[in-house]
Amino acid sequence: MTQNTDRLSEADLAQFTGSETLYRHGLARSVLYTDGAQFMAEKAGAYWLLDEIAFAQRPGSKIAAEPFQHWKLKVFKGGSARLSCDDGNRNIVHAKRIPFTDFPLPTLSIYVTNKTIMLPGDY
Repeated sequence: MTQNTDRLSEADLAQFTGSETLYRHGLARSVLYTDGAQFMAEKAGAYWLLDEIAFAQRPGSKIAAEPFQHWKLKVFKGGSARLSCDDGNRNIVHAKRIPFTDFPLPTLSIYVTNKTIMLPGDY
């Protein structure tokens, strides 16, 4: 299957302001995500990123206890990355090294509130 990763841009993601549809995560059924998050995952081949965020929302986890979460993916030269989550006040509550990704943008921000994953424009 060929992915359209070369066609994903910051401008593509900036077009999302709100969401007409909420998608239910296939495995973490209590987690939803917006049209913008769906578009990003599809275009970038990054459903793995939605999975990482959704699985972190398990009941009782320190991350899920945060009412607002700011997730940031930073991609480094060579293809590794760092995925971190802060509480919206730059207090890191989770960080993880990603050994390899072909995510096409150097950085990405995602918000989570009320167990809904969204792009910043959807907030």
